[in-house]
Amino acid sequence: MRHGKKFNHLGRTAPHRKAMLSNMASSLIIEKRITTTVAKAKALRKYVEPLLTKSKTDDTHSRRVVFSYLQNKDSVSELFNEVADKIATRPGGYTRILKTGNRLGDNADMCVIELVDYNEALLKEAKPEKTKTRRSRRGKGTAKDTSAKPKATKATTAPAEDKVEEVVEEAETVETEAPVAAPNEDAVIEEPATEEVSAEAEEAKNQAPSTAAEVDTTETEEVAIEAATEEEAPADATEEDSEDTEEEDDKKE
Repeated sequence: MRHGKKFNHLGRTAPHRKAMLSNMASSLIIEKRITTTVAKAKALRKYVEPLLTKSKTDDTHSRRVVFSYLQNKDSVSELFNEVADKIATRPGGYTRILKTGNRLGDNADMCVIELVDYNEALLKEAKPEKTKTRRSRRGKGTAKDTSAKPKATKATTAPAEDKVEEVVEEAETVETEAPVAAPNEDAVIEEPATEEVSAEAEEAKNQAPSTAAEVDTTETEEVAIEAATEEEAPADATEEDSEDTEEEDDKKE
């Protein structure tokens, strides 16, 4: 009968069982996961989780109590320095048992026991990204028909001249629409003389090139006339010489 059987003796004496669980707990704390049978893993979970809770209070008494169970300085320092920070916000349930099947030799149930906070793959799967959904309060009758809307077409690029004209028109409209400040009665209004001077200067600049061109044309015409007269003069001289020679010949005869 099973009367008074509170835990599994694992087929070992009390000192053997105590030493085995102590070694398994030290290995679990240092390696963060170990492979063993399901029966030993369940016994180890009851043995090691109270020690993990004890490590949350880091003082001399807690370290001595944990060392009395583990009998390993390395595992005690690892537990209080690193593991305690990881499990600080977890209220129990520090270990996880994952069954891996049966062992080939004796067909024993095998499993992997590990610390929950050190399995990063399962931590990522446990916290999926939340997708935001928006609910509309529109009724069926108030829904807008989007099928009749024309599709947006790409805007054609206008030439540079059109853009310049548009900018000029906008500037003119802004100037016409701009409010004119009311003049002060005390202030003396003087008509700007600079606009008249600038207008006269522009007219002089416009007339200067035309006059220069006229002077150049008159000079070129005079030079052409002089050249023509010089060319005609030798021709006339040759004709007079030929007439003189003919008269002399007549006289000689």
